[in-house]
Amino acid sequence: MMTASAKWRGHAICYNQDQGIWIYVDTGQPVEEWKDRPCGWCGDENTPEGHDGCLGTLPGVRNACCGHGVDDDAYIQFQDGSELRGLEAGEKFKEMETAFSRRFARFCRNRMSG
Repeated sequence: MMTASAKWRGHAICYNQDQGIWIYVDTGQPVEEWKDRPCGWCGDENTPEGHDGCLGTLPGVRNACCGHGVDDDAYIQFQDGSELRGLEAGEKFKEMETAFSRRFARFCRNRMSG
C-alpha cells in the first residue's frame, strides 16, 4: 500500500507502507539505495563534493539546490547566513554563470526560436 508521495532530486517518490520505505515511482528501487541518483530534471550527477551538478561549487555559498525542475524548491544559503528561495534563487544562479544558467539560457533561446 502506498500513501504519501514527494520528489527527490527531480524524481517522483512514494512511501511504501508495507515495506516502511520511500521508493522511486519509476523503478521501485528504495531511495536509500540510490540517494545520489542523477537529477530527474537535467540528468546531471552530483559533483564529487555532493553539490548539484548543474550548480557546482559556488563562491560564498554554504548550501544550494537548483530545484530540480521546480522553481519554488530552489534555494541558496550564503556563508553569511542570508538566503534566497524560489525564483530569486534562480535569478541569482543565472547571475553566477553556472551550468544551470547556461542551460536556462539555451532553453529560452530554443523556446523563442521554435
